[in-house]
Amino acid sequence: MTIFSWNVNGIRAAWNKGEFQKFIKKYNPDILCLQETKANQDQSEVDAPGYEEYWNSADKKGYSGTAIFTKQKPMKVTHGLPDEVVNKYNLTDGYGDPNKEGRVITAEFDTFFVVSVYTPNAKDDLSRLPLRAKHWDPAFLDYCKSLEADKPVVFCGDLNVAHTEDDLARPKPNEGKKGYTVEERQGFQNFIDAGFVDTFRMFTKGDGHYTWWTHWANARARNVGWRIDYVMVSKSLQSKVTKAEIHAKQMGSDHCPVSVTIAL
Repeated sequence: MTIFSWNVNGIRAAWNKGEFQKFIKKYNPDILCLQETKANQDQSEVDAPGYEEYWNSADKKGYSGTAIFTKQKPMKVTHGLPDEVVNKYNLTDGYGDPNKEGRVITAEFDTFFVVSVYTPNAKDDLSRLPLRAKHWDPAFLDYCKSLEADKPVVFCGDLNVAHTEDDLARPKPNEGKKGYTVEERQGFQNFIDAGFVDTFRMFTKGDGHYTWWTHWANARARNVGWRIDYVMVSKSLQSKVTKAEIHAKQMGSDHCPVSVTIAL
């Protein structure tokens, strides 16, 4: 089974460029998790024959949003985080309620869960870092662990953090900046400590492997990027992961897709 994740930075734009169609034709994923769809399903011309489509769009038009396209019909699909998790971690800040931003969608299958997640950005001025570090990251980890109590979990998406210095081209100048603060990196480490596995690092070490590039200064062509898109799996699934890849040649967004192949 192949599971792909892609922050499309506007699914309508990726579709209109023809890149979404090229992607589906080339990779034909069994399950596709999307982030930053920036559209309601009824606003999109996207047509993916053979796939069940499940969307969780933000209340705010043209903002955020996640989706799961799957060839196999799920047993159940859940939008957002449960109310008890939202209340437990007081998930709100000056920007509003992140649980109304379409940031999480979960599909339950017979033997595992798949979660597509778009983690809040800390912002250039770090104004959303308190939400991220003290509320969102622990809430999302709590949620994934609660799912895992039932069956293994695959969660994937734009986590908006480079975990180590190997995960961005220029670590020194970016220390303390959004996506590479101590707090955000610790938030990611907490997932590792809780038993979730960064699948890409099972197979590939070192730097130079990135999933997002700024539009400035020809960064993508020069590969001056960040690895902030991940596919994470429960420890119990680690032995079944046979491949984990970054598909940097796929255009259509400032992010590229990432994938795992799992023997399920």
